[in-house]
Amino acid sequence: MRTSTARRMGTALAAAAALTSIAACSGSDGSDGSKGADGGKDKAGAVSKVSPVAALKQVRQKTGGAQSAKVEGTTEIGSVMSMKQSGAIGWADGLSGELAITYTGGTMGDALKQAGGDGTVTARYFKDEYYANMGDAMAANTGGKHWIRYSYQDLAELGGASGDVMKDQIQNSTPEQGVKALLASGDVKKVGQEDVRGVPATHYSGTVDVADLTAKNSNLDAKQLAAFKEQLALAGVTTQTVDIWVDKNDLLVKKTERGEMKTGAFNSTLFYSDYGTEVPSEKPSASDTVDFKEMLKQPGATPGGTS
Repeated sequence: MRTSTARRMGTALAAAAALTSIAACSGSDGSDGSKGADGGKDKAGAVSKVSPVAALKQVRQKTGGAQSAKVEGTTEIGSVMSMKQSGAIGWADGLSGELAITYTGGTMGDALKQAGGDGTVTARYFKDEYYANMGDAMAANTGGKHWIRYSYQDLAELGGASGDVMKDQIQNSTPEQGVKALLASGDVKKVGQEDVRGVPATHYSGTVDVADLTAKNSNLDAKQLAAFKEQLALAGVTTQTVDIWVDKNDLLVKKTERGEMKTGAFNSTLFYSDYGTEVPSEKPSASDTVDFKEMLKQPGATPGGTS
């Protein structure tokens, strides 16, 4: 009985930690979407005619207004994990959407498999909560229920500082983050014109050194800069190089991030497309869902899953 409880908790905690990886992956938009198009632009994009900072401020505005996109890509964080993901996300009111995530290596993938999964997770995100489904193997450890519900507030209360990090990372994982990082860097530059999957795009690059971020050299206002620095500090990011590729509609078609964080070096590449796409909004059936907080009340359950 105790072994079964530990297995359930290990499954639940592995899924909870795994799904925060969205923070390392969502931070931009776009592709061949039509929202925000401006008929007066040249083929390479109007952003080529203005300064990098002015161009990125326009990109940030268009990104926020697009509200949803399809996304796919890969992420590696030291020995912790390597993963690929695809799906659709929205950011009109916090993070929403559904992603199919496959862990291809690292301790995170191992933990999921040891907890009864096969390294794949379906995640659905909502304003105040998210749900994880690791398939029939996980359901065998949760009374036949496939989905685990996680309230952001519950996670914050349970995990203290780490719970707050988890909550903050997921709720702030919107496509504007990549553009915000470049604006904060203070050394953003236009690299040139390149094609991304057949789409003409303008390439911008910049490096963020958290210790050197100041209002003087940043292109964010004081409030924006303080919030951005806090988010990076919570995630343990010390340096971050961000590259984005922007199409003629001022929407991202690609974003890469490289840097260092508490858990090791990270490297992420994401592609965005179909702006304005419909985002899944239906919550899993209550009869097929178990609440993470209720799982903690099971006899012998411990947050570490070692009872």
